[in-house]
Amino acid sequence: MSSKPGRPLSRPELRRYSRPLLVPEWQAAGAQERITAARVLLVGAGGLGCAVAAALAGAGVGELRISDHDTVDVSNLHRQLLFRSPDVGRHKAEVAAAQVQAINPFVRPQVVPALSADNAAQLLDGVSLVVDATDNLATRYALAEAAHAAGVPCVWGAASGTSGMVTVFAGARRLHDLFPPQSAQADSCDEAGVLGPVPALVGQMMALEALKLLGGVGQPLVGRLWTFDGLSGRVRLIALPERADVPAE
Repeated sequence: MSSKPGRPLSRPELRRYSRPLLVPEWQAAGAQERITAARVLLVGAGGLGCAVAAALAGAGVGELRISDHDTVDVSNLHRQLLFRSPDVGRHKAEVAAAQVQAINPFVRPQVVPALSADNAAQLLDGVSLVVDATDNLATRYALAEAAHAAGVPCVWGAASGTSGMVTVFAGARRLHDLFPPQSAQADSCDEAGVLGPVPALVGQMMALEALKLLGGVGQPLVGRLWTFDGLSGRVRLIALPERADVPAE
């Protein structure tokens, strides 16, 4: 999957994106032009979402829709790196959107309502990709269903304590297959705790997967689960089983 080819880059954009444009694979694929034409829905502006938003803003994604119902709490500041002490009490999505615009004026941030089963299809309308950076199970499943129905790839990540994981759901691959709703359990960072660098690292990995998908570069983590153990430094790639009711991709 990649977004449609975009317009030629302006001279200021060529200067801004000069370093990624030196990467041979990125340049050969016309990836930067595709990125500037892309529309991304980011659900969650916490530890994962802040890292994703900053990276996608720096990369120059054309439009970034940000969905989060929460406000900034002082306990967020050690890991949600778009926020500062004066932001405590403010709406996360609004602060994140302002920071995205400050990072890159070529990016169009848009604050959208908190995602639910009722409005998910509307929020996904016209997007190239969705990024699931939330820690709410109901929201995760609502987003997964909407993305699957719309045929839009979903970059999914989770972080807690000292570990995290990332994968990409696309085609026949679905969150429901990896974590069936009846068996899924998830503790939020408020409940399980988390070391600040962990969601930042996992969020950066999610952003990299998003850029690969949008730019048409490399091999995205479709059908594979990337896991990270912060205490040991161990990284694993786990092949996910094929669904039994669909042909192999």
